[in-house]
Amino acid sequence: MGQRLEGALWVVLSPDMLPSAHTNMSWWIWVLAGLALLALEFASSTMHIGFFAVGALVVAMLVGFGMHLPLWAQLAIFTSVSILAFAFVRPILVRKLKLDFKPQVDTMIGESAMPLEDIGPAQIGKAEMRGTSWSARNVGETSLTRGQRCVVAGVEGIVLHIKAS
Repeated sequence: MGQRLEGALWVVLSPDMLPSAHTNMSWWIWVLAGLALLALEFASSTMHIGFFAVGALVVAMLVGFGMHLPLWAQLAIFTSVSILAFAFVRPILVRKLKLDFKPQVDTMIGESAMPLEDIGPAQIGKAEMRGTSWSARNVGETSLTRGQRCVVAGVEGIVLHIKAS
């Protein structure tokens, strides 16, 4: 009875019947890595991580369709496909999806503003631009007096950087 059980276990666990790491196992690891990278891309929406997901899914397809590749070749294919997709496909997608547009606050540079109070050099006060009151920092070398015309030199969040015109 003991020999029969050992024989049965040997048949079940024989090396011929165990799945090969190159054909049955690693393709799904690459698929999981690709899906995890794709989920990170959807969470970040910066068009950076998704191309590494493409590289992982390409390797998953190659290995899944029966190409017996050593790990170093899989990593080389993953790296090269990811970098090529990042270098050549990303600029096209960024342009098509209009991810490279500048927000409207950057267009305020060069417009005129008027301090609502006296603002010394490197100090923060209030200024009016386009009929709206803004926090403003005097980035010029001279003090700004209330009602004086000045120019917007930059924008940092909701703070205008102004200086005398």
